[in-house]
Amino acid sequence: MTEALLANEIISDAFKRIKGIIHNTVEGLSDGDLVFRPDESANSIAWLVWHLTRIQDDHISNLASDKQVWSKGWYQRFELPFDEDDTGYGHSSKQVASVRASSKLLLDYHDAVYATTINYVDKLNQKEYTKIVDKRWDPPVTLAVRLVSVISDDFQHAGQATYIRGLLK
Repeated sequence: MTEALLANEIISDAFKRIKGIIHNTVEGLSDGDLVFRPDESANSIAWLVWHLTRIQDDHISNLASDKQVWSKGWYQRFELPFDEDDTGYGHSSKQVASVRASSKLLLDYHDAVYATTINYVDKLNQKEYTKIVDKRWDPPVTLAVRLVSVISDDFQHAGQATYIRGLLK
């Protein structure tokens, strides 16, 4: 097995685990459960899942030099009061509260982004992992580091959503 194939399997496995956490957290919740916030400054499950999926969609599409899944009808389906390129970064409490979506819509969007992500990762080769994708940092960010960053962010937000689900019980 080449190093690239091993890396592809590890990266794909991480995204598959995130997908599993998202499904376990969201499935069976009512619309009211999805927007529950422990206090007015906290995030909801709906916002956390939407946001982590938006970030993944944004970053993977950027790496792949492709259109975001979001721009293929999902923006319209969610009917959120944000610009189409909004990923939730820096949202106010009021903006967090405005993210309302059914469990089916959240999961369908996440699954579409997951499929696009896996399709992209499966085609990577060793040289691509070392490609510089962001020179604004010191050291510059490689594609591999960017993927790890997305995975880390996804796991953190998925864990927060799972915690909120636990508070509902």
